[in-house]
Amino acid sequence: MEAIILAAGYATRLYPLTENTPKPLLNVAGKPIMEHIIKKLGAIKEISRIYIVTNHKFEQHFRKWLQSFDAQKPIEIINDGTKSNEDRLGALGDVHYTINAKKINDDVIVVAGDNLFELNLSDVANFFRKRKSNTIVLHDVKDFELAKQYGIVEIDENLRVVHFEEKPIVPKSTLASTGIYLFPKKTIELIKKYISQGNNPDKTGSFIEWLHKRDAVHSYVTDKKWYDIGSFEQLEMANRHYRQ
Repeated sequence: MEAIILAAGYATRLYPLTENTPKPLLNVAGKPIMEHIIKKLGAIKEISRIYIVTNHKFEQHFRKWLQSFDAQKPIEIINDGTKSNEDRLGALGDVHYTINAKKINDDVIVVAGDNLFELNLSDVANFFRKRKSNTIVLHDVKDFELAKQYGIVEIDENLRVVHFEEKPIVPKSTLASTGIYLFPKKTIELIKKYISQGNNPDKTGSFIEWLHKRDAVHSYVTDKKWYDIGSFEQLEMANRHYRQ
């Protein structure tokens, strides 16, 4: 298995904090968000390499950080070549770019680089192995108003995804995507097909909505703490929690 951490956004909602610092390198409880994520990935023994895909603007920030980071697994920084929020490839676009650039032909775990979570990824990996199926990690926000801010998933009694919608006006559930996805090797060809057909590369969730109609996508639901660092409020909440 290989890991892709998505870190090519420009985080305009967190300006001026992120004007000269990529969001995944913002500190939470004295440590960059990226390091919290990499520590979590360490629970999956099968991961052979971690790719951090970023943009031209922030590539050197990540390379400088990596020089002083004591990595337990090989880490490679990938520059997707974009220079602004306007020409970004999008989340699925960056997954596709990394797969092609590094000729990945293996199971893949994709993690959004601005998420903090307490669940144990080895439990998710075990779930993935047993089902041998695409897997998305969900968190129940338990609030339909709050659900309007997230990618919301509807599942059936077998934990299979039956609907996915980004920031729905009328949410069908309160199960939010946490930005963690596990894809078996066979799905790589479907990612390439999705992109080649001209589908929206901006959100990974748009791919899940396309994918579940063609192949099974199972959901792993967690009630562990999860923070989507998309606002100053969420950043401060995460800081308070992790300082404890």
